Amino acid sequence: MWTKRTDLALEAHEIWSESAQEQTELSGVMAQDKTVGGFNVTTVRILDENGAQELGKPMGTYITLELDAFLRREDGAFNAGAIALAEEISGLLNLQPYDTALVVGLGNSAITADAIGPVTAKHTMVTRHLVEKMPEKFGWARRVSVLESGVLGTTGMESAELIRAVTEKLRPDQVIVVDALASRRLARVCRTVQLADTGIVPGSGVGNSRAAINRETLGVPVTAIGVPTVVDAATLAADLAEQAGATWVDPEDFEQFGGDMIVTPKEIDSIVNDIAKFVGYALNLALHSGVTVEDITMFLS
Repeated sequence: MWTKRTDLALEAHEIWSESAQEQTELSGVMAQDKTVGGFNVTTVRILDENGAQELGKPMGTYITLELDAFLRREDGAFNAGAIALAEEISGLLNLQPYDTALVVGLGNSAITADAIGPVTAKHTMVTRHLVEKMPEKFGWARRVSVLESGVLGTTGMESAELIRAVTEKLRPDQVIVVDALASRRLARVCRTVQLADTGIVPGSGVGNSRAAINRETLGVPVTAIGVPTVVDAATLAADLAEQAGATWVDPEDFEQFGGDMIVTPKEIDSIVNDIAKFVGYALNLALHSGVTVEDITMFLS
């Protein structure tokens, strides 16, 4: 049975609401909207197995931050947005002062729409070695390691296998994975960031699921940060038809039309670079208490 593809819990909740008809509330799911620093934030909490089954997502907390102000290049939007996203990341991580972290950039750096993870990794402050070797100068920093996992086709290893091996060696208190996602709507492609405390199944949104990366497989908490960079063609066609006023659509028609086609914006190169930097800076703010955007720029330069 064909279903609209999406990695976003917010959209899974929307799809359920659209099909629920007379029902107005989903048991086991709570959704809440708020504004942080001028950015809209939606939190979806899946509380039990019923909610997980209905939305097709594991139980946990999913936070979506909309990037409109940042993408409009409003004055101060980069700093304000990075701080807002950092607050949400910090809330999910709940790290103690001496906890350590491993940041993993998932995806294929040779494919632009899949490069959010690797590019974010390059904007992440690597501090583990500095804190251990020069504590008198870098004692203010958290011990953070960074890994670009690559993909099965270029490494011969599942990302989950590689991350598990590194995790067993370094024993971080938290693993943070960053990856590209799939959205159901063009309006959210490259315009939102999703956080989840449930880990991730890479490739699931485009029908190419790999091994799960979560607490069960790694033995430590896993927080996922994702940016939707693509939309499945069949899903896009179905949504556009509905927006145009179609009262009935045959899913089989759209599946046949879309096939394995994936759609991404034509400016994806510059968009990925901009958003990956934004996410990287937010991660740095969340991981290192007291640092500023200016401090991060100086450290990375």
